[in-house]
Amino acid sequence: MPPPPVPASLYDRAVRPISDPDVPQPACEICGAKTARPLFEIEGVDAPIVACTGCGLGRFHPMIDDERIRSFYPENYYGEPGTKFRPILERLVRAVAARHIGFLSRDVPSGGSILDVGCGRGVLFGPLADRGFRVFGVEANEHAIRGCDARAEVRIATRLSDAGFEAESFDQIVIWHVLEHMVDPFDAIAECSRLLRPGGRLIVAVPNFESWQARWSGPHWFHLDPPRHLYHFPCSALATLVEKHGFQVTSSHHFSLRQNPFGWIQSALNRFTRQPTGGLYTLLHQHEGAALSTTTRVGMWLCLVAATPLAIGLSVIAAWLRTGATVHVVAVKQ
Repeated sequence: MPPPPVPASLYDRAVRPISDPDVPQPACEICGAKTARPLFEIEGVDAPIVACTGCGLGRFHPMIDDERIRSFYPENYYGEPGTKFRPILERLVRAVAARHIGFLSRDVPSGGSILDVGCGRGVLFGPLADRGFRVFGVEANEHAIRGCDARAEVRIATRLSDAGFEAESFDQIVIWHVLEHMVDPFDAIAECSRLLRPGGRLIVAVPNFESWQARWSGPHWFHLDPPRHLYHFPCSALATLVEKHGFQVTSSHHFSLRQNPFGWIQSALNRFTRQPTGGLYTLLHQHEGAALSTTTRVGMWLCLVAATPLAIGLSVIAAWLRTGATVHVVAVKQ
């Protein structure tokens, strides 16, 4: 039986909450629990999103097959070579990435090697290479890496363990909002332990499934991003996962100016308006926004400008309460 039709937009999928009884699941890779609570049904996807009754890890159940997952990433998902957003926003994204380099390169030895897992367009490569670091990447889609900095060595592989890097090759590994896209994130963390030198750092960023924003938004949460997000990590479950593979969590950070305020705005638009789900995010893309009507585009720009101060304030409060919409964890290999 062919899969049901899906929306033309990458982001305009209907999400419906469900309240079915708990279902059996294979033993959770994080806590070992064998039951899960159904949460959401996603338009165009047969499997629902469920949450582990032990640790709260969200996932499609049963997991979607690899071929179907590849269909969720058409070429336009990655934008034009080296660019994804409208020019002003693209410059802002790259400026934020450049400022972020200080954090990402802290405590990495001079000339050290850094691996970006799921590197996408490679926005980190240039600033890191400019500082003298050796940069490497792994990406599942060859279209994504067009326009990457030529100084980076990028390998195409669906799973990190298939990339063929030697053991203890890296001083730092970054998995920045990629773990939730992986078919087997548990294998990826185990492979990071193999690839890092003793004392090396692992930095993992994910949407926080137990965050204030996620609970308030429910099926309208922007960072749910169905169906590309295959797993949904509570911060506590993520910390447990990396610790199980020989890492010590040294810090967790709950504020992201790039991710969290926008999440409040888009989630509120999804929840309270009839505008297309994810419409504002679509508008910010270099070409996708052209499909929206002029009235819709103007209304969304006005909402973005008017709501940004409040969204930043909410994000600061949530970070102070340790319940940020996204979280990045820093861990050291023991």
